[in-house]
Amino acid sequence: MSLFQGESREQMRRRYQEAWRRFQARAPLEPLEAQLAAVIAEHPEYLPWLESGDAALLAEFPPEGGRANPFLHMGLHLAVREQVATDRPRGIADIHRALSARTDPHQAEHRMIEPLAETLWEAQRSGLAPDEATYLERLRRL
Repeated sequence: MSLFQGESREQMRRRYQEAWRRFQARAPLEPLEAQLAAVIAEHPEYLPWLESGDAALLAEFPPEGGRANPFLHMGLHLAVREQVATDRPRGIADIHRALSARTDPHQAEHRMIEPLAETLWEAQRSGLAPDEATYLERLRRL
C-alpha cells in the first residue's frame, strides 16, 4: 500500500512541501511528516523545487527531459526505508545492512533505488505484482 494511497500528484507534492515547512518552523510533526522531512533534509539539492510553491506542484519530469523527478526519488527512498523497516521482501534488511557497512545508510538506499524502480516499472508495464524474487536478486548483485 502506498503512503499516499488515493492522493493526487498535487496533493502528494503539497504533503512534501507542508512537511518541510513545518519542519523548518519547528512545528510538531506527524510520523509521516517526520519521514518526509528526514528524506528532504538529505536532499538539499531538491529544496529549490520544494520551495518554489505552485511550480513544484505543476512541474513535469519526462524521461527525455534529462532531469530527475525529485518527488519520485524521495518517494523511492521512503519505499526502501519502509521495506527495510518491515524486512519485506524478506531479506532486504540484511541486504541494506551489508550495503550500509560498505558506505552509509543513505548511500545504500541510493544503490537500492535503481533495482526498486526497475522492478516497479516492469510490474506496471506487465500489469502484474512486482516480482520480489527478481528484485531481491538484483539487490544481492549490488
